[in-house]
This record gives sequence, C-alpha cells and structure tokens, in this order.
Amino acid sequence: MASSSRPDEGYALLQRLSGSFEEQPAAFHNSRVSIGESQTSIPADSRTALPKPEIDEYTRQYLAPPPKRKRGFVFWLSCLAALVVVVLAIILPVYFLVIKKDDSSSQGSSSGSGSSSGNSTDTGDGTGPSTSGAITGGDGSEVTLEDGSKFKYSNKFGGFWVADPADPFGGGGKPNSWTPALNESWTYGKDRINGVNIGGWFVLEPFISPALFQKYPGATDEWTLSEAMAADTAGGGLNQLEEHYKTFITEQDFAEIAGAGLNWVRLPIPFWAIDKWDGEPFLEKVCWKYILKALSWARKYGLRVNLDLHTIPGSQSGYNHSGKGSGQVNFMYGPMGIANAQRALNYIRIITEFVSQPEYQDVVQMFGRDALTSFYREAHDMIRGITGVGEGKGFYISIHDGFETDMTQWDAFLAGSDRVVLDRHPYTSFSGSTFDDPIATGTGADAGGVWVGTACAWADESVRLSGTFGFNYAGEWSNGYNDCGLFLTGVGGTQTYGGDCSAWEDATKWDDSTKAGVAAFNTAQMDALKDYFFWTWKIGESAAGSVQAPLWSYQLGLEGGWILKDPRQAKGKCGGGLPEFDGDYKPYMTGGAGAGTITAAAAGTPFPPAQINGVDVPVTGLPHYTSTGSVHTLPGPSATGTKVSGWFDAQDTGLAPTPIPGCAYPDPWNAVDAEIPTGCGGADAAAPPTTTRRTTTSVPTETPTDDDDKTTDARRRR
Repeated sequence: MASSSRPDEGYALLQRLSGSFEEQPAAFHNSRVSIGESQTSIPADSRTALPKPEIDEYTRQYLAPPPKRKRGFVFWLSCLAALVVVVLAIILPVYFLVIKKDDSSSQGSSSGSGSSSGNSTDTGDGTGPSTSGAITGGDGSEVTLEDGSKFKYSNKFGGFWVADPADPFGGGGKPNSWTPALNESWTYGKDRINGVNIGGWFVLEPFISPALFQKYPGATDEWTLSEAMAADTAGGGLNQLEEHYKTFITEQDFAEIAGAGLNWVRLPIPFWAIDKWDGEPFLEKVCWKYILKALSWARKYGLRVNLDLHTIPGSQSGYNHSGKGSGQVNFMYGPMGIANAQRALNYIRIITEFVSQPEYQDVVQMFGRDALTSFYREAHDMIRGITGVGEGKGFYISIHDGFETDMTQWDAFLAGSDRVVLDRHPYTSFSGSTFDDPIATGTGADAGGVWVGTACAWADESVRLSGTFGFNYAGEWSNGYNDCGLFLTGVGGTQTYGGDCSAWEDATKWDDSTKAGVAAFNTAQMDALKDYFFWTWKIGESAAGSVQAPLWSYQLGLEGGWILKDPRQAKGKCGGGLPEFDGDYKPYMTGGAGAGTITAAAAGTPFPPAQINGVDVPVTGLPHYTSTGSVHTLPGPSATGTKVSGWFDAQDTGLAPTPIPGCAYPDPWNAVDAEIPTGCGGADAAAPPTTTRRTTTSVPTETPTDDDDKTTDARRRR
C-alpha cells in the first residue's frame, strides 16, 4: 500500500515506467476448468439445512440499500482520486490458477453428530494428520492441533473438514454448502469468489506486523528488518522470523476463514522461499515448509488458494511489500531490468512446476506475480509450455490492471491467449485525498455516506470488462476509506487524511454510527465487486497490545460487527440497478476454441523487448544472466506412501540464470543510476548448455549477507 511521498515524484515514475512502450503492470490467474464427477463424501452432520437468515437490527441498519445511486461531486472526485492513485505506485502481480481433474474416488468417512472420529494431529511438515483412518467433522466437531491443543470447529453453513492420513492429497473438505468441493468444477463468473488475503505472514509489512518493526527502530521493510535481526544474535537473530511463521497464522485461522462463509484465500509468498542471491539479507527457504502447511490446511477445510508471488528481485514497485522499500524499481526498468526479469521468470517457472503436480492442482487454483506486456507474453508462453494449452490444462493467468483509469485499454488485451483474467485493486485509501466526506453518517439507510455510492459504482467497469476482456476480480480491497492506520503509509510515513488519524487506530472507541458506516461501505464493496479477496485476514498487535489498523482486518471486523458474518447477505446492498454479467465468456477466455492463438498485434511483443525504460541503450547492451545455473526445485512434504518430486514437466530441462563470469554487475536492487558495464550483454549470455542440473531446496543454516544500502519506505499502494 505504498505510494510515492509526493504525487509529482509518483507521476514521474509512472512516466518513466510507461514511456512509449505501453507496457502495463500485471498478474496471472485461472478460470473455469472441467473436473471429474467424483465428489468428496459429505459427513452426515454437514447436511444440515441452512438456517433462515434473521432480519436483525444489524441487517436493518447496515444492509439497507441506498435510496439511489448518484454520481455527484464526490463520485467525480473519487475518479480524480483514482487518477492520482495511478501515479503513486505500479504493482506487478501475475496469478496462475490450477484446477485438478478429479481422478480419485470419494474420500473421508462420516463422523456423525458433528464430532471427529479421532484426533487430527499435524506431523509438522505440511502433510496433515498423523492418525490412521479418515478424520472428518462438521460444525461443533473437535480439532486437535499439532501442539496438542484443541478447538471446536464452528461452521454454520454446512461446511466440513477432511484430513485423511492414508490419502493426504485427497479431495479435502468443503467450506460451505454453496461452494463446489475442491474436486468439483469451479465456474468463473457464476461461482463467486468470497476470499481473503493472508498478508504479512511470509512477506512482512510494517502495518500488518508492527511489533516486529517497533522492536528494531530504523527497520522499514523486510530487508532492513532482516539486517537488524541478523545483527541481534542475543535476541534470536534472523530465526525470529521463523517464530513469526509458526505463530502469526495457524490452522485455526484457516478453520475460521471457512467458518466465516469464505471459500478462497490469497497467499502472498516471497521469491526467497526458493533461494536468495549474494547480498540479499532475507531468510531463504525457511518459509517454504510453512507454505506447505498452509496448502495442507486449505485442503483440509476446502479452501481454494491463490498463491501470489508477491516479491520480485530488484523490486517491482519500490515499496516495502516488495521486500525492499527503497523507492527504486529495478524490474523491467533501468540497467538491471532485464537481468532481474530473468530471475523472476525462473522463480515463476519453479513454482509453476511445483503447483502443476497432481497433488496440488486441486487446492492451488491461482498463482500470481506482476509484469509488463512483453513479460506477460513470455510468462504466458512459458507457463503454457509446461501445462499445455486449453481448458483443464493448468491454471488461468491473471494480469493486474496497473491502477489505470482508462480501462478500455484492456479490451481484448492478449486476445487469443489461453485463459487470462484481470486482477483489480480498487482502493480509495491511497488517492492522496483529505477524505473530507464522513463515513459516520448515522445508523440507518444513509450509513456510510457517499462512500457507499463510490463502492457501488465499481460494478459498472467490472461488468463491462467481463464482456470485453474476460473474467476479472478484486485481488485486494479493504475497509480503509482513508489512509489512517499505524505504519499503513510506511514506517515514518505521513497521511493526507484531514482529520485525526488516531480515531481510526482504536476500534474500541468507535461509536455505533462509525461502525454502521464502515459496515455499509464494506457491504457495498462486496455487492459491487462480486469476486474478491479482502486485504487482509489479520492485523497483528502493535507494541501497545492492540490492533492499530483496524480498517484492514477482516478477523477484527467479524468480531466487532462491521463485516458480515455471511457474505451472501451483501447482495442487494447497492440496490436493484446494479449491472450484472451473465457469466458467458468468449470461448478462448476459458480455454475453448481459439485459446493459444494470440493475435498478430500481441505477437509483436517478444521478450526481451528491443528496449526498456530507464536506459537509452538497446536491451542487447544491458546486463543479462546466462542460463547455465542449477535449478533449485521446491521439495514436497514427507508423507507415508507418497512422494512429491517438485517438478511436473520432465521435458522442461532448461537451466537457471546465473551471473556471467567476469561481469561487474551493478547492485540489482540499486541500479537505476548505475553505469552499464561491458561484457555483460545478451551476446555474452548466449549458448546455454542443454543438460539440466536441478537441486532440491533445503533449509539453510547460514546467516544473510549484510548490505549497507538502508533506506526508508515512503507511502505505499498495493
């Protein structure tokens, strides 16, 4: 959520990135895929009829539709704000959706009366329970965690969990009665994504885990935090991060997400889950085993996963959520733009190979990272080279909208590609506005003020794009109508909000009108966006022992009553005039006829392009890496009778990028103003060997290398 500290600086950055090459930031994603007809067996206790929704005071006050959708001064002001937002940041996500064709029989056994048939003890390596026999349960059943503690599963929507140690990669659970099971088809545009991000778990952000940063004054991003921790050997060193991985999110969080009526999670992960290079201080490889746990828990509770590669070497945005918030973008920009893109493609390839394996195709149904036009095309072709082309072969590719105000430029973008969808991040928080319009406007039909209309207006573009581009969704959004919240704009950042931000850092002091306003804004966004991932599930406590960015916590909103306990109740909040898409896409958009036949215009965007922004020499003269290195494959979990190799396509035998011997590369994270070295260009990187060398990633014991380039983070936008 960073943005540049001054709008004019952000605009200059946008111009440098955009230039004359029309390369928009993006992300990759998945769409509808047919799945076999075998279904996970449903426990007897999960067939309970859904209770009739109660028309309570909450519903009367917060869910009443607005009297009328108006596009007055505030609406146009929000449009202007959206324009300003574009200049504040460029986010680069690419999502890959992986859908499994069901080849297994029904699994799990009924537990009866909502109780489990035994303890479900996690083995600690992401494989699930260690007891024998299928374990399953619905609402009121008891779940035993790996540390021996227990909790009662609460799910009033007919959901159930399944953990079968004899078949750890089986069908899994079901989050609710209306969501297809993992081994059933998901129909994009008709089945609705009601999802939440699990941010700040593997990619640290100051406003999500403030206490970690408050312990080390001067730490502004994961780069500087890692350096500070590594130097603090008495305080636990860099291994403090593993304690964060263990405790910030647990299995119970996944159970609660399913119990909240949600059906997807978006899981941001860093490239250092695979490896790091010299000079990078990150804790490499350690988080991978916890990512495997996350996938196991998602399967257990029936949650689909959007696995989001949230960081890129050199930084794709210049903000703290990229790993280093120096303000510099060194991906597809400047002297090291191509070399860093080569590394990024390799990481995308490695993760694609892992999640394309049959053991993970059913649960990981999105995987993402951002890029630019020629990079999109290269990533698309690389991915489809691994998965194959057409419906049922791998994941959908989702490109980020780049916060553009003129969305018509996305009409028919990469037409003829194989299953590409668009990820939008409709935030109002980072517009640079003073947010003068109040949100606390009473507890009746007018609750939320103009912000309800602002949210409802988002439906128009989404529906239009469904016809001209294809499936699109909100990858991130929040209740943060303003830019208040501890560290939301970065450590030491400033806010543009015209009022007192402290009022928005302590939800215990909110009155009924404030809660009603936030609830109305939240519900309107749900109704308008239809398919979405709220940012984020959990905000950690600050050193003061409280959540100081409450507008951004779904979990806290559920507890406080300003987020719906049943997301289906959002339907109708924007009134009867809300446009709807019929869910019928052009065939190529869903892997049908014409998929994989990208138009001639798009075919003219090869990678690498002839030139990139930030430098005045051809790309052939910029530093490249040579494809002669060993590929670090990702290890699978250990489970009795199973083995996950980490590599799906045996025909994918290329090597990994590595530095050219003798080349004096600029710092890949600080190269925007660097001189371009000789002996490092495209010709010097040619002629890679044909023999594959692959090594499996393991958890290292070495400490990171220090780096003297310590910078502070500015405001941020996701």
